[in-house]
Amino acid sequence: MLDKLRIILPENILFFNEPLKKHSTFRIGGNADVLVAPQNLLQIQLLFAYIKENSIPYTVIGNGSNLLFSDDGFRGIVVKIGSEFSGIESTLTDNGMILNVKAGTLLSRLAAFACENSLTGLEFASGIPGSVGGAILMNAGAYDGEISQVLVESTYFDINNMSVGTKSYEMHDFSYRHSSYEDDGLIILSGRFSLKNGNKDDIILKMKDLNSRRISKQPLEFPSAGSTFKRPAGLYAGKLIEDAGLKGFSIGGAQVSEKHCGFVINKGGATCSDVINVIKYVKSAVFDKFGVELETEVKIIEE
Repeated sequence: MLDKLRIILPENILFFNEPLKKHSTFRIGGNADVLVAPQNLLQIQLLFAYIKENSIPYTVIGNGSNLLFSDDGFRGIVVKIGSEFSGIESTLTDNGMILNVKAGTLLSRLAAFACENSLTGLEFASGIPGSVGGAILMNAGAYDGEISQVLVESTYFDINNMSVGTKSYEMHDFSYRHSSYEDDGLIILSGRFSLKNGNKDDIILKMKDLNSRRISKQPLEFPSAGSTFKRPAGLYAGKLIEDAGLKGFSIGGAQVSEKHCGFVINKGGATCSDVINVIKYVKSAVFDKFGVELETEVKIIEE
């Protein structure tokens, strides 16, 4: 497999026996047999033609900000649509811009670009550590803002027929932290966003305000995958967990944050098993006390 990959793809995008903790904001995970970071569509097509022909297990990741990798790593190929596959193209409209953004582009970079061009609508995204592809996949959001509010359409790669297609807004079937991409297995290549003109000073102030709120309320000083649990309807996961007496609860190096109970953090040397066991305990305790079934927002990538 390794010899064949070296023939069809450039050496500089291939990483063998790669530590996955380097590709996750949790800083947890064993090694992948191979990690590939494609730079363009042709490389994606060549890679997936090989994967399909040889029935090789694979998983696709972005910036790894919402993932927990197994302690045993991944047997197969991890495809990283990351900074190597990034870029922003803009087109002026009557009242703003249309931005065509590659999936590996960081949300923070996209929000900064919008701010520089006095475009409003992405202020909420400036502090989210994910990529555009991941954000579309899970309809990422914060502080009453969501990707679905500014996305017009997206393009994808379909491994089944090796083709590129486009999804209109309606085809995304957006809901809270969900899109149709979570169900159909298509690989997001880019997003098309519609942003309106705004006052640059107001945009900067709003971004600074949201980021200062993040710093004061979230445990950004520790590795994590952001909010561990989805928000239950009409409730807040963090408050339920705190009211269940679980602030600071830990197993191994994984801990319910004392700063924000909605976060499970890697306090130092945490394993995937530690995090999973904390999550299981928290879910059980909250259900026993309040009858509320918490759903995890973090995606666990098995071996």
